[in-house]
Amino acid sequence: MKHRKGKNIHGWLVVDKPKGMGSTQVVSLTRRLFDAKKNGHCGTLDPFATGVLPIAFGEATKLVPYVSEGEKEYEFVIKWGETTDTLDCEGKVVAKCEKIPSEEEVRALLPSWIGRIKQTPPIYSAIKINGQRAYDLARNGQEAKIPEREVEIYELELLETMPENRSRLRVRCSKGTYVRTLGQDLALNLGSLGYLQELRRTKCGNFDLSQKILLENLKNMEYGENPNGILLPMMTCLRDIAVIAVAEADAAKLRQGQGLSPKAYDITGLSGKEAAAVCEDELVAIVRIDERKIAPVRVFNFD
Repeated sequence: MKHRKGKNIHGWLVVDKPKGMGSTQVVSLTRRLFDAKKNGHCGTLDPFATGVLPIAFGEATKLVPYVSEGEKEYEFVIKWGETTDTLDCEGKVVAKCEKIPSEEEVRALLPSWIGRIKQTPPIYSAIKINGQRAYDLARNGQEAKIPEREVEIYELELLETMPENRSRLRVRCSKGTYVRTLGQDLALNLGSLGYLQELRRTKCGNFDLSQKILLENLKNMEYGENPNGILLPMMTCLRDIAVIAVAEADAAKLRQGQGLSPKAYDITGLSGKEAAAVCEDELVAIVRIDERKIAPVRVFNFD
């Protein structure tokens, strides 16, 4: 039986990932629902987490780094006084303590965590160690030494104090930040223990919950409707980048990997920066600009 390659469709889908589903499962499901040739996701979410999971289709997959490298924002619930082996609600409780921090103690601690901090990712994570995922090593009972990393916390606030020794917080942070580790470290600094009962990503790069669509809604569109119209334009993830409108002849050159002379374009203030080259509202390339040349970095072909 001949394998169906799928359709060439291009753009973004912001899925509100449900709890209990892996990020790669969402990719596979949306590829099937859209009958798409190619797609991929930005910023893996743990199965217990929910929220913004951007899915790139077709040529938008070339823009994944621009989303993955961006800031992330989460809301999370910490359960104080105990911890699990996975630092989340899916693990088994491995330790308890009597110390439950007060609301005043939590509020007083948070400002000191804003800025560049060091953290060690959890052993149950997708980080590769000698070619193997850390969580695979952990499940096999093997010790995995995970190196410490530096991340940045831009905002950290207590949203509410909840019943049953829980607190809801919000964090805006750099890529690579493990919120499970953040929850654990906050608890330890307060002389307590803690793990995440809930984790919801509210923003990933330029994508947020205002653009989300539920998987259930997509499934309902599977028969008799064309879901392609709900894809966001490729440029959606590039709101913070300069745009240069290029002529059709120059667009053809960029698509062939050739550079352009900057003389015909206003590149004031753009030297040393990247920009989006657009022709008739269609994204042609991401270009790097200097005083002598406009050079293509990533080229897009929609055939």
